[in-house]
Amino acid sequence: MTAARFIVSGRVQGVFFRASARTEALRLNLSGYANNLPDGRVEVFAQGATHAVDRLEQWLEHGPPLARVTLVERETVAEEDCDGFVTG
Repeated sequence: MTAARFIVSGRVQGVFFRASARTEALRLNLSGYANNLPDGRVEVFAQGATHAVDRLEQWLEHGPPLARVTLVERETVAEEDCDGFVTG
């Protein structure tokens, strides 16, 4: 099991990024959350199988069709107690 926190920069708010990230995370059997940050970036926390977290990172590099991702920062973090994948 792996847990990671991603900070996604670019045109990532107002383009269904969080909802699309949730759909992708659930497809990959990951738990966690996606939240908008006040500075226009999106924070994504995901935990689950290492290969699934890696696949989510690859997806985050592009996001949904209307997004324009310029940077994805990844930090390995401690696992959290969370069920499912939620957006805030």
